[in-house]
Amino acid sequence: MIVQPSTKRQEWEDFLKAQRFSPFLQSWTMGDVFQEIGQDPIRLEVREGNEIIAICQAIVVPAKRGRHLMVQYGPIVSHRLPATGYQLLWNELVKALSDIAVEHRCSFLRISPFTPFIPFSPFTPDVKKSLPSPLHLLSEYTWYIPLRTVDRWQDDVFDRNSEARSDDEIKMDMRKTTRNLIGRAEREGVTVTASKNPNSDLDIYFKLQEETYKRHHFVPYRESFIRAQVKHFAPQNQAIVYIAKYLDEPIAASVHMTYGGVTSYHHGASTHKYAKIPASYLLQWTAIHEALQRGDSIYNFWGIAPRKIHDNGEEIIINKNHPFAGVTTFKTGFGGKPFPLVHCFDIPLSNTYYLTRAFEQVRKWRRGF
Repeated sequence: MIVQPSTKRQEWEDFLKAQRFSPFLQSWTMGDVFQEIGQDPIRLEVREGNEIIAICQAIVVPAKRGRHLMVQYGPIVSHRLPATGYQLLWNELVKALSDIAVEHRCSFLRISPFTPFIPFSPFTPDVKKSLPSPLHLLSEYTWYIPLRTVDRWQDDVFDRNSEARSDDEIKMDMRKTTRNLIGRAEREGVTVTASKNPNSDLDIYFKLQEETYKRHHFVPYRESFIRAQVKHFAPQNQAIVYIAKYLDEPIAASVHMTYGGVTSYHHGASTHKYAKIPASYLLQWTAIHEALQRGDSIYNFWGIAPRKIHDNGEEIIINKNHPFAGVTTFKTGFGGKPFPLVHCFDIPLSNTYYLTRAFEQVRKWRRGF
């Protein structure tokens, strides 16, 4: 088992797209996005003989609260690797990442793996000297719709080419209210189109995003980051900007990523001017329908707030302060399943990490999450 820098883009992409889990955040292109905004990508591969058995893309983050090496939804390990080799692989990767982090003057590693949270699973990473991160790095409780009869994320059999589900089957799993709102948007004359000029039409998205974050009091992704994403992914047909119009006026927009058979709802915004026009519902349905037409196997809504079942059978959000509490009802109305992930963890590399940790714990306490 050898851990070494990866230099061959096509081999990396071919390996990633062949796995059960193939998050676009671990794609070679995503590293190019981070490089454009001034954060250096580190790309490692693990080989046994001539075969790649894992990849890991890490990003050097020069944050004021503490310079660190960040791994988003990685590493990605071959779904054929047996449990006996899994922990050994993690140990070797973490050692290599730690050495690289020290070379880049980082005080800690922060890893948010795309690993299902399954208690006592032999495929849950067990990393020595790691600590649970005070804050989440990415969504750790994801909501998704399987678009094929075999669910590649959770079924025992991994088959991304099983029979596709139909529009009617997907709609039957939706909440009745959601189906009605999709139909109402159509009757009201809302139109949804995928932009033919996504880079220039991002101006429409950002105008709506500014209104959205002021209305909901959240911190949006930086404009430079989203523009870099679309700039690098759109030429490969892996980023789509959807625009919903009412009376010929844009009232909702989104950025969807489509990679490795998975379409992800990544960014969204809308105006309050026509609050009673359910354009966002038709926008999501359009994206789901087009994902089916492309032959994708998963529609990923990304994060929702964790929920529990009340004694009366009602599903309730555990923490009302969760940053995704406001969108949970909207997303789950389209039907689908939850997909809890292993919590983000840190590996301290110097004593200055504990200053960062204290700062983040206070921030978490103030936010209530």
